[in-house]
Amino acid sequence: MIKTWTIPGGIHPPENKAQSLQLPLGQIDLAPQLVLPLNQHLGAPAKAVVEVGQRVLTGQVIAAAAGPVSAAVHASSSGTVSSIEERPLAHPSGMPGPCIVIDTDGKDEWIDLEDCADYLSLDRDALLNKIRAAGIAGMGGAGFPAAVKLNPRADQPIDTLIINGTECEPYITADDILMQTRADEVIAGALLLAHLLGAPEKILIGVEDNKPSAIAALEQAAKQSAVQVVSFPTKYPSGGEKQLIQILTGKEVGSGAIPASLGIVCQNVGTAVAAYRAVRFGEPLISRITTVVGEALETQRNIQVRLGTPISHILQAHGFSEADASRLVMGGPMMGFALQDSSAPVVKTTNCLLAPSRAELPPAPPAQACIRCGMCAEACPASLLPQQLFWYSQAEDFEKLQAHNLNDCIECGACSYVCPSNIPLVQYYRASKGTLRKMAIEKEKSDRSRQRFEFRQARIAQAEAEKEAKRKARA
Repeated sequence: MIKTWTIPGGIHPPENKAQSLQLPLGQIDLAPQLVLPLNQHLGAPAKAVVEVGQRVLTGQVIAAAAGPVSAAVHASSSGTVSSIEERPLAHPSGMPGPCIVIDTDGKDEWIDLEDCADYLSLDRDALLNKIRAAGIAGMGGAGFPAAVKLNPRADQPIDTLIINGTECEPYITADDILMQTRADEVIAGALLLAHLLGAPEKILIGVEDNKPSAIAALEQAAKQSAVQVVSFPTKYPSGGEKQLIQILTGKEVGSGAIPASLGIVCQNVGTAVAAYRAVRFGEPLISRITTVVGEALETQRNIQVRLGTPISHILQAHGFSEADASRLVMGGPMMGFALQDSSAPVVKTTNCLLAPSRAELPPAPPAQACIRCGMCAEACPASLLPQQLFWYSQAEDFEKLQAHNLNDCIECGACSYVCPSNIPLVQYYRASKGTLRKMAIEKEKSDRSRQRFEFRQARIAQAEAEKEAKRKARA
């Protein structure tokens, strides 16, 4: 029995996970048109390598990674590239972004895949290149390119690999059904990632104890392997990377630090399976499991859906009633965001589409004045001071926000959930974070401009000094 620790704060919202687990994992018909954004991950957007009018095959690269922190995009079905243009994205801002649009031909003709039964005999660089070429990004929500995370610095030896199967957010069961139905691939993926990280001493799969079927399937698949399945009490947000590390190891990742600095790498179960399929069967990431749930739908379940599928197409296949819906949410009720346009597509990080009724998720009541009760601080899993962060966000005091470690906020929504004044705290934090990022980019540009100016001035001064020296020598 592996010892586990507790995290500070946390809450216990209604789980609402049973609705989407009544039916087996399903599929829907291929959409007539697929919309594939060039940026489905953290980092630089991919660069299109196809042209309008070009026919593409399923699994073909249509946008190449642009730099080390980027991820390729692949055609998720065969068809013709009808346009490369701005389209609505599944993003809190509701702003459009560059997308490759494919008119599907219904044939779903694949490229030739490179099968590799003895993939562990390949050297590490070859395996990482396969994962990078497959366009795999973290599928738990953040979307960080997997190959980058699996290639830590030489001065950061890894002794613990954690596979995150926590899935703590209400309603979402995509990882749960994955672990139930493909436990063997989860274990194979964990062993592959451990191989890439130099065989760490511990390979742990963390799962909350509200997933007994998934835990049983994983334990059965993990027999005779080095993988240990660890269950722990359910509490939101145990699935945060830093929170899960603390639960399973007792170690705390410091402010501004990354898990690799403690010798730990954490990956989602979906990412592990995608990495395994990339090296074993040569499959690029073109589909994922998504939870489709909410009382405004006739059918609630998990589906294996192609990336680029318009959300409207998925809703139509599940009997969506717009009149009954209070809103459409990408993700769960805690960390998700309301969708502005249902034509936005499914991307690599889309783990849930929530279509709640008005009774199920009523509109938020109007915010009132903060009463300084301190409940937000008690609920914060990152041990921050949400009340002060709220005041500084309102005052746009960015220096104080940084001093109070705003960037350590994981935007879990626990503070907003317990706030008796119904203040949308996370919205303030997100806006302030965006402003801080913009300020950092502008400062970097300004610093580069100043350095160029100073270098030019020094060069001119040096040239003048050389001229003056020559004049004196002639005199």
